[in-house]
Amino acid sequence: MILGYEQIIRRIRKNKLLENYEEGSIGGAGVDLRLKTAYRPKSEGLIGKTERKTPAVEEVPDERIVVEPGKYYLVETVEKVNMPEDLMARVLPRSSLFRCGASLRNAVVDPGYEGALTFGLKNEGEYNFVVEKGARICQIVFEGVEGKTKLYGGKYQGGKVV
Repeated sequence: MILGYEQIIRRIRKNKLLENYEEGSIGGAGVDLRLKTAYRPKSEGLIGKTERKTPAVEEVPDERIVVEPGKYYLVETVEKVNMPEDLMARVLPRSSLFRCGASLRNAVVDPGYEGALTFGLKNEGEYNFVVEKGARICQIVFEGVEGKTKLYGGKYQGGKVV
């Protein structure tokens, strides 16, 4: 079951499901999320069997981020989520992103996760793509989780970028 408008509003009020959101960003079955900060990866990463090393990053200070063809950034949302035990979320790109040649790389938001969300943003087009801080870049859709579950306990709890 996907939460509709009324349930999203109820959960925001009851559980603080979302923080820092704009009322007008709540749609029929999701909420638009905005770009707060962008980061450039500065080193290599490793996903091994027993160890994991994420790249070092540097913040992009500009209000308008020019994403050149083939370039990849980590982007963080203005909004923060507080996922209860009975919900998980999927994040989908706004169609304006792929119309500009950009893709959003993201993962499921697990029950128990709290904090801002971080995604990958890549320009897969042939031309520069410009995105402004505060722009709506994606939509979060909340889904019910039935039965006993395991809460998120990973290293990104609290909204850590890397």
